Amino acid sequence: MPSTLVSAQLANATGGPLLVATLRSSPVARTTALHQHARGQLLGAQRGLLSVQAAHQHWVVPATHAVWIAPDCSHALRSHGPFDGWSVYVEPQACAGLPRQTCVIATSALLLEAVRRAATWSQPLLEPPQSRIAQVILDEIAGLPQEPLGLPLPRDPRLLRIAQALADSPDDNRLLEHWAQWAGVSPRTLARRFIAETGFTFSQWRQRARLLRALELLAAHAPVTRVALDLGYENVSAFIAMFRRTFGTTPGRYFTDGASDYGHIPPQSRNTP
Repeated sequence: MPSTLVSAQLANATGGPLLVATLRSSPVARTTALHQHARGQLLGAQRGLLSVQAAHQHWVVPATHAVWIAPDCSHALRSHGPFDGWSVYVEPQACAGLPRQTCVIATSALLLEAVRRAATWSQPLLEPPQSRIAQVILDEIAGLPQEPLGLPLPRDPRLLRIAQALADSPDDNRLLEHWAQWAGVSPRTLARRFIAETGFTFSQWRQRARLLRALELLAAHAPVTRVALDLGYENVSAFIAMFRRTFGTTPGRYFTDGASDYGHIPPQSRNTP
């Protein structure tokens, strides 16, 4: 298992530098097991796609976005392909004005340039110009728009079992009634609790799981036809239409066309069965 992007001592330091930025590239995929640290962390990819498990959610993070991980939040990371990423660790007290919950934010050119500059700092005490750049990073984390690229997981053990089965086999098209019988819960209870615990209906949650899984497969250069079939769509056209409605472009062009314009799942996509 790869080490954390900075030392465990620094990641858990409640004093010391206001923030620590790092850039890391590796020719192999990166996977880190579930862990936590005292400092808040902003994590992103310079290219490619990251999957992050945190706060009972699964986040898929394209290079146009970054995930903010609140202090002491357990999380795990997986890159799709070689790892080329960056990270900022923020001193716990400085996190007071930052999002309290783990979330995905749309990055900006200003934020990325400030992170690159901060990654070159070698002294623990910041000079006044460095302190101003550090404050820019904090302001950007606090002010940049949050994006709904996560997938909430239900807490009810029966619903969680269904959610995990759907995540493992997104092509499983069994109806809600069949899943309810499989998990030992009534269809009405399943439908009601899925909304209460995730904010999505059962069909909306399954559709969202498929779309996030599609991003992972496309990042691994899987052909669009295979992705559509692997996700349980009856035909490629239906998959392309759903993908376009959600992400604003076709699956084949998602990672090549103006990436800064994509990655947003509009709120109305929740109404798509």
